[in-house]
Amino acid sequence: MIAEKPAGLLCQPGLGPELADSLLTRIRCDWPSAQLVHRLDRDTSGLLMLALAPELHRALSRLFAERQVQKTYIADVAGTPGEREGCIFLPIAKRCHRPPLYGVDPAGKPCRTDWRLVESHGAWSRLELRPRTGRSHQLRVHLAALGHPILGDPLYGEDAAVPSDRMRLHASGLKFEHPFTNEALTFHSACPF
Repeated sequence: MIAEKPAGLLCQPGLGPELADSLLTRIRCDWPSAQLVHRLDRDTSGLLMLALAPELHRALSRLFAERQVQKTYIADVAGTPGEREGCIFLPIAKRCHRPPLYGVDPAGKPCRTDWRLVESHGAWSRLELRPRTGRSHQLRVHLAALGHPILGDPLYGEDAAVPSDRMRLHASGLKFEHPFTNEALTFHSACPF
């Protein structure tokens, strides 16, 4: 199952009744066997993959682990990069547990994000992002380290010159081969901002 998660909704329930509402909780009302294959940050909108059977969950999780799923994101960032496209190779490590914060660290896990400039508006730009690894907060940390934080990012965005009512990061595409049928599958979600 491919679902479109709105910004501001958790992927899975957290601890305590105030964090009980989540995409998974809502989906399990109709599909009790649903399991998340991957996650998005609460403030990120877009495509999320779930499996309805344990054997499919294992197979799809393996595709993610082996980097066989092509993920595409759209992000609006502060400023304009000096190049039209690029690749960010920066290792990331956890810096703080509450709230969870990550940062560039030579001793961290290797990370790679490919990016392409889609359009520029002077104070901000729209980028297409293709993470080649799937680390927590990877896109957010990489773009902040590049000097172009995602607009509206409450943790890594420090640019108030372009105010935003939400974090402008959207999981817009998933492309993979079905692990059982070998069918090439492509899913797209229009950017909501």
